[in-house]
Order: sequence, then C-alpha cells, then structure tokens
Amino acid sequence: MITYWQQIDGQFSKTKKDEINSKLPLWVDARNVTRDETTFLQEEYQIETDHILDILDPDELSRIEDGDSGYILTIVRVPFYDPSAETPYFTGPVGIIIKGKTIITICWTDCEVLKDFGANRVRNVRLNDFPSFIVHIINRANLNFLRYLKEINRRSTSIQNEMRLEIENKEIILMLGLEKSLVYFTTSLKSNSLLLMKMKSTRLIKFDEDDLDFVEGVTIDNRQAIEMADTYSNILFGVMDAYSSVISNNLNVVMKKLAIINLVMMAPTFVTSFFGMNFKLPFDDLPGYIPVLIATVICLVSVFLCSWMLNFNNETRSAIKKAKRLNRNQKQKLKAETKKIKKQEKRLK
Repeated sequence: MITYWQQIDGQFSKTKKDEINSKLPLWVDARNVTRDETTFLQEEYQIETDHILDILDPDELSRIEDGDSGYILTIVRVPFYDPSAETPYFTGPVGIIIKGKTIITICWTDCEVLKDFGANRVRNVRLNDFPSFIVHIINRANLNFLRYLKEINRRSTSIQNEMRLEIENKEIILMLGLEKSLVYFTTSLKSNSLLLMKMKSTRLIKFDEDDLDFVEGVTIDNRQAIEMADTYSNILFGVMDAYSSVISNNLNVVMKKLAIINLVMMAPTFVTSFFGMNFKLPFDDLPGYIPVLIATVICLVSVFLCSWMLNFNNETRSAIKKAKRLNRNQKQKLKAETKKIKKQEKRLK
C-alpha cells in the first residue's frame, strides 16, 4: 500500500496523489508493497531494479549509496514482531530513497517504525530536512530494539520459571526462538552502527551541527542496544547450557535405575532360560498350583529387591548429604568454641 504524506504545522497529514502540494516536501510511504506497486515506484521515480530487489530482500544489510538517476539510497535494519511466526522477534530492511523534494520509504511488510511517524508519535521531525529524517528513523528503530529486548528478557525469564518445574520440548523450542531473535538483533544493530559511521563520513548526505549532535546521540543509543543484546545473548546461552546439563543428568539417573532393574532381573531370566524345553524342571512332579506359586514368589522377590536397591541408592545419597551438613555444623561449632577460648585467654592475660 502506498501512502502520501506532507507535513503541515509540524504534523504529518495524509494526502491524495491529486492533492499533493508541489511546494512542500513529500513523503511516499510504501508498506506491504505488491509487484504492481513496486513496478509503479520504479517507473514513477526511476529507481533501479537492483535497488528494489535489495530493499525487498529480508537479509539485506544496512548501507548507503547513490543511484544512476540522481537519487540516494539508504537501507536501515529495523525490528519486527509477529506472534504467529516461528521466530516472533526478527529484523528486516527499510529502504529510504531521497530524490529531489521527495523521500520514499519502501518496506516489504508492515513497519511499526514508519507507522509511528504517520501517527505523529515522533517528536521534532522535520520533513524538509531529509538527512535528519533518516536519523530519526534509525533512532526510532533503536528505541524499538530496546523495547523488544526487554520483552525478550521477560519472556525468557517466565519460560525459565516454567522449566524449573518441568522441562518440555515446547519450552525448549521457545527458548531457541528467543535465542535466534537475539542473534538477529545483534547483527542488525551492528549493521546500523556501521551505517551511522559511514553517514558521518560520506559526502552523499550533509549534516549541520545540530544534526551531528543528534547523530552522536543516536550512535550512543545504538551501542547501548548492542551491549544489551550481547548481554542477553550470553545469559540465554548460559541458561540453555545449564538446562542441557540438567537434562543429561536426569537421563543418567534414569539409566542407572534401568541398569539396576536389569541386573536384578538377570537372575530369574538366567534360571528360566537354563531350564528350557530340553531340561526337566525341578518342581515338575509337584501339584499344578505349586510351580505357579513358586514363579509368583520369584517375581515378587525380584520386584521387592529392585525397589530396595533403588531406595537404597536414594537413602545413601541423602545420608551423604546429611553427613556433609553435620560436618559443616561441627566445623562451625569448633570455630565458635575456639573463638570463645581465645577470648577467655585474652581476658586472663
């Protein structure tokens, strides 16, 4: 969808194409663009096909360059949120084209950053200063990055609390999705940081003194978002490693129990396999109910032996823990008594 905006008294107002004031700067906002709309923009404003394809590529990195038909192209990475996607927090490119008195923004999906500009939620925006307008877009993207990073941290904390009770595959998949989102955020923020550095040194865009101060502030916010994303990534990686070790530990415990059961059941299995079809059973001459009774007793003895061995393993662990606690308490008592004796000796002296 293509929307035309012009700024009147500091406020963006939507205008129709036939009612555009040629004396005022024009912002062409193209979001959720279709093939016909991209073709229209390409023919109307003489945009190169390669640049259109780069803008619509979800993996395109941030950069600034000039076009052959006298326009300046800037690509900025911005964050997106889609709760129905496999990775709910992701990033994508927004193309910004400056040509004469017209600035064109192109995005392959709906963009919350551009939506905030159209709703007049961004202050001190001047449409007649296109370089400042681009920096405002990067600044708004940084604010959304920080907000989404806080939401990712809160969601990971709630998932960790659920995983403490019981670890399920669904929760692990959610944690992996958040981990991927942090990787996307870190890559995009670093790409925007390089773009800001190039914008300050390039001759394609000229900033005045006020704009340079604003660019420095946006650069600081970008670095803060990068550090926050790196911190959350390291925390999440550590948590996933800890839970993987917990899962392997639980698996080892289960395998130990199965090994104990297997060892106990080997004795009756060996006996029954020895007395096969070619050997006479020792209780073959007894009445019919006695062999069944003996087999039942053997099974019950095996079951009780397995349960005793499993409980014995848990009891030994608890006994070792209690012994360690008693040793710690005894050491603390000895330390306290030695301190009292030393104090009494000092008083006697």
